Amino acid sequence: MKKLLFAGTENTVKTDFWLALFRLYIGLSLAFAHGLGKMPPSAGFIEHTADLGFPWPGLFAWVAGLSEFAGGLLLAIGLFTRPAAFFVAATLFVAGFVNHANDPYGMAEKAFMYLAAAVLFLVLGSGRFSVDNRVRQALNI
Repeated sequence: MKKLLFAGTENTVKTDFWLALFRLYIGLSLAFAHGLGKMPPSAGFIEHTADLGFPWPGLFAWVAGLSEFAGGLLLAIGLFTRPAAFFVAATLFVAGFVNHANDPYGMAEKAFMYLAAAVLFLVLGSGRFSVDNRVRQALNI
């Protein structure tokens, strides 16, 4: 099945280079343009999290902020890429479909773009130019 779905998409050095460049851009943009401002979560952000209906809004505000900031940094360097991408995707899913549920598409567009990128990294992983790959090589797995 995998060969049928991904026929002709061998992992070349060129493909991995562009994946790494995209991962670096997305991760750093998410971390510094969106996550850094949520660290530590302000009272307003915690209140907004409560308004969205989350129990323990302080905890969930920290999780959202850390998902964007630390998750973005982890994506950028390619460390724990799939778990980081999962938390980023979950956070941006909430941002796009819950926080911006009644907004025009233009208001939610960034959340959906980061969500799409996170799903891409969740599926593809980090590629050969990443800390994850170096760890796999060192552990011989």
